[in-house]
Amino acid sequence: MTQRKPEWLKINLVTGEKLANFNELKQTMRGKTLHTVCEEAKCPNIHECWANRTATFMILGDICTRACRFCAVKTGLPTELDLAEPERVAEAAEQMGLRHVVVTSVARDDLSDGGAAVFVATIQAIRRRLPFSTVEVLIPDFLGNWDALQMVMDAKPDVLNHNIEAVRRLSDRVRARAKYDRTIELLKRAKEMQPSIPTKSSLMIGVGETVDEILETMDDLRAVDVNIMTIGQYLQPTRKHLTVEKYYHPDEFAMLKEEGMKRGFQHVEAGPLVRSSYHAHEQANAAKEAIAAKS
Repeated sequence: MTQRKPEWLKINLVTGEKLANFNELKQTMRGKTLHTVCEEAKCPNIHECWANRTATFMILGDICTRACRFCAVKTGLPTELDLAEPERVAEAAEQMGLRHVVVTSVARDDLSDGGAAVFVATIQAIRRRLPFSTVEVLIPDFLGNWDALQMVMDAKPDVLNHNIEAVRRLSDRVRARAKYDRTIELLKRAKEMQPSIPTKSSLMIGVGETVDEILETMDDLRAVDVNIMTIGQYLQPTRKHLTVEKYYHPDEFAMLKEEGMKRGFQHVEAGPLVRSSYHAHEQANAAKEAIAAKS
């Protein structure tokens, strides 16, 4: 049975100057033939974030080789690589005047490196055009290809993000081909490769997990020194996707944030509409300051 969305999940649309910003950013994306995870994954924060001139670029096309049961991104056989894409992303970021650029991708299991080389090219292109901006990458697991991970870490993004998505018990049901322990291993290796770079992961709740399982996931992430955690409510994008088992109240998210901070995360963003890149710039600053203070 489908549950009705509670009052606290209402999404406010933007007006006035912020609406103008939203439309300008949309035109920029269309003009440069770029994709954003904001649109492709039907993010509930798209109006707020775009109105504030922030967006998460999605590289490697818009067709994913995986079919996760929570995700609205198209799945199928991807087209050939667009080698000019990194430069267009950098041009758009420069045109928007971004201070913090977030880059993610579809999963490209058809590529030997999972698309790592294109992540590197995108980081480098952004740095050439926006030398004072920070760059965050939200990467797939590269099917455990640690040489591909090393390529990305050698490019020294300012934040390395890879999402856990679901608690261990539900991971195989929720995700396609991704493995809970592989995610933990990736985050562990990323920190070993570049200890000064903050790592980050996101958990989606409302698909049948218990609070104890959420806390266990926090412990697993902290065991590999993940610095930033985001926790958000799962929202069913279409009827063919997983149904929502529970809508968490904002007070429950506040409790989870407190538990995360107790466990030593430098920053925890938790709320009904929180997504991995929500307030990403603030998250990155908090983590970098904490890591610098420890060193």
